[in-house]
Amino acid sequence: MPPILDQTWLRSRFPAFDSPDLQGWAFFENAGGSYPCRPVVDRLERFYRHRKVQPYAPYPASELAGAEMDEARARLAAVLGVATDEVSFGPSTSANTYVLAQAVRRWLPPGSAVVVTDQDHEANTGVWRRLGEEGVEIREWHMDPATGHLDPDRLADLLADGRVRWVAFPHCSNVVAEINPVAEICAMIRAAGAFSCVDGVSYAPHGLPDVGALGADVYLFSAYKTYGPHQGILVIREALARTLPNQGHVFNGGTTYKRFTPAGPDHAQVAACAGMVDYLDALADRQGVGHLPPAARGAAVHDAMRATEIAVMQPLLDYLADRNDLRLLGPRLAARRAPTFALALGRPAEPVARALAAHRIMAGGGDFYAVRPLAALGVAPDDGVLRLSMVHYTTPDEVDQLIQALSQVL
Repeated sequence: MPPILDQTWLRSRFPAFDSPDLQGWAFFENAGGSYPCRPVVDRLERFYRHRKVQPYAPYPASELAGAEMDEARARLAAVLGVATDEVSFGPSTSANTYVLAQAVRRWLPPGSAVVVTDQDHEANTGVWRRLGEEGVEIREWHMDPATGHLDPDRLADLLADGRVRWVAFPHCSNVVAEINPVAEICAMIRAAGAFSCVDGVSYAPHGLPDVGALGADVYLFSAYKTYGPHQGILVIREALARTLPNQGHVFNGGTTYKRFTPAGPDHAQVAACAGMVDYLDALADRQGVGHLPPAARGAAVHDAMRATEIAVMQPLLDYLADRNDLRLLGPRLAARRAPTFALALGRPAEPVARALAAHRIMAGGGDFYAVRPLAALGVAPDDGVLRLSMVHYTTPDEVDQLIQALSQVL
């Protein structure tokens, strides 16, 4: 088991924990967006103060602006185990997926089928389902309605006739939270002659994955949920990117990372994404693995984040297991899930989240754009779920504060 992170040190890297407005509050809505780390905030401020010009022009401020944008792409790509040009930025993951779907729509050969799941957030299911309106066959990879588990054997049946060309599935669901075996699934998809599109939005905050090792053709996640600014990050492997029709300006079609960015990106936020890697590198140095190559360094930090989360989430899992007035969606084993807990209460969840706020607990209640998964699991979307989500900077004391609040509110 990797060593657990020094949470006192790492929390010093997040300005939110110094904010007087947030003192005494325990943040359990990280799945909706994490706190930004200090290097991201510093880089964003520096860009707006000193680099806010059109980048890539032949004068110093512009050259620095372009260099910082290039740095963000190159350093993120190295951690993710992919080529620099395979990383694109966009306004959100929903927007990136929508643009990608327009390219796939034009590329799909006649008679093709697309596989979607009912475990997905709407961003990685709705755009692909819409292809059915144009005659594309949409095949459903259903999860177990009792457990939320996605069984790879069920996918194998859907791939058997060789007509599937595209499979969209989550690394983990934003309400079920079970961590799916992405490498195994991507290998199945590739063997069937199809491409994989993995929604990593709910997984990446718990450690950036080595996308190259996973074998995903597309991997999407959100910087604002991984300690960064409000950007969506799209990783698309070169061979696929060159196969799909260009969605950018005609004169940008020769550059891989511009092919799926129809509008100009937010220059300052792209540059600030390098701060995410600054933070990961600082964690790596703290763990004694800063000498490793970027992907290996990222993997070591990933493992330390997961070890910390598993240790911190266990008391909450134990507490929830002892209650008979709620249903926890997804696995009960900490090692099999992300630390996102969706609780079906049999009543509207939003008032319960509001009641928790009186105890200085920041949490949310609703459907979280997961209407299809909730319905498939027999949860009334109008009631929604109480969602409690933590990351590696969540402390045992905050979990204790949450448990005490839940005991009073529930």
